[in-house]
Amino acid sequence: MPLRDGDVLAVWRLDRLGRSMPHLIETIGALEARGVGFRSLTEAIDTTTPGGRLIFHVFGALGQFERDLIRERTKAGLTAAAARGRKGGRKPVVTADKLQRAREHIANGLNVREAATRLKVSKTALYTALQSTSAADS
Repeated sequence: MPLRDGDVLAVWRLDRLGRSMPHLIETIGALEARGVGFRSLTEAIDTTTPGGRLIFHVFGALGQFERDLIRERTKAGLTAAAARGRKGGRKPVVTADKLQRAREHIANGLNVREAATRLKVSKTALYTALQSTSAADS
């Protein structure tokens, strides 16, 4: 059933309506343009009143500030880890030792699939490791 002029959209929390402050403001602005009010039950925000609109904008700004802080801390943590020589992501399945043994198997006449089976790695992982090292050697 579509919302009409005079209706009020109620949500449990602000984050149920949108993930970012600009998106929330845009959505609530569109609702207000259609004459539809907005209420957030957890935050006790009611945009049908001037005080409710003020509280909505303050809460929204604080939420955006918190997300920005988290983003900033995450970025700083990743930078610090990189400076210590750490890198993110999964550890390589094909180690340098396995790669060397794979090259020996292939030189002795095995194909990549057979070499991968003997080393207990996937064919795709071995192909990727072989290609990335041959590209680095070029």
